[in-house]
Amino acid sequence: MLKQNVGTVDRALRAIVGLALIALAVFNTGMAWGWIGLVPLATAVFSTCPAYSLLGLNTCARKA
Repeated sequence: MLKQNVGTVDRALRAIVGLALIALAVFNTGMAWGWIGLVPLATAVFSTCPAYSLLGLNTCARKA
């Protein structure tokens, strides 16, 4: 399984943006690019971002 590298606030923002883009694609027939919202939504659901892994970023809370 992939290591989690997306924190709580980051996950929430990704989910909101992803759902908003998908809603634009569904309710606005000319907005085919809205389906790109599946990417941030998937990274929010799985709590991992391949781009963050490549760049060495991590927004998860640090464990003491």
